[in-house]
Amino acid sequence: MTDQYWVVGNPINHSKSPAIHQAFAQQCQQSMSYQSRLLTDDNFESSLRDFFSEQGKGANVTVPFKERAYHLADCLSTEAVKAGAVNTLALQADGRIKGYNTDGLGLVTDFKKNLNVDLKQKRILILGAGGAVRGVIEPILAEKPNCIHLYNRTRSKADLLAELFGSGVLAVDRQQLTSGYDVIINGTSASLSGQNIELPDDIIASHTICYDMMYAREQTPFIRWALNLGAAQGFDGLGMLVEQASEAFQIWRNCQPDTAPILKQLRQDLQNS
Repeated sequence: MTDQYWVVGNPINHSKSPAIHQAFAQQCQQSMSYQSRLLTDDNFESSLRDFFSEQGKGANVTVPFKERAYHLADCLSTEAVKAGAVNTLALQADGRIKGYNTDGLGLVTDFKKNLNVDLKQKRILILGAGGAVRGVIEPILAEKPNCIHLYNRTRSKADLLAELFGSGVLAVDRQQLTSGYDVIINGTSASLSGQNIELPDDIIASHTICYDMMYAREQTPFIRWALNLGAAQGFDGLGMLVEQASEAFQIWRNCQPDTAPILKQLRQDLQNS
């Protein structure tokens, strides 16, 4: 029987994960089935437990279920524990379901491998304090940046994350934002609704690299704003999507795909859509 994998979320029709993992399977010569499933608040846990009891091998989890997947898992990777969220579930040999979070590693790999951006000793500003941001802080800290500032409209949420991750992470309010960050990462959902984030212009300098964890056919409002202010470069999160998927595939199939051709094809498809 062909090994079965799912990606679950709500909504899910837009997901590029089936195409990505089918391309990975073909490249690595793996026999597997990967399908999307729309789940609801009422059937999330029961559907996944049924799937794994019927010999499902693994699942990716997207919005809005990553925190519930954290609680569903029988055991957790160290990254998932710190992230407080799970985006990858894998059936273990002993029948337990293990939860992983590959988002942060996907982001860092995109910076280093695809964008040729070294985060070491960089002054980094991260916008937002939700689950997406919590999932990437630990891998960014492992790159030994100079500092990470967290800015969120609700300051208390940023304070909680700064306390959780400790030294090297500082929650700031608008008045404490400093000029000319090296790297600014948008981890808010503002780009999904086409909104701009109210920020002082001087946080952008000619050397600043801006990164939106969201992606779209055209530049996101955050990227447009940064480039209009003279930022050196602006990137979206499509590479993060592909790289986090690659990490999940490696967990499941013990094969690390070459992401470059898949990322190139996805970018072309996005621009032609």
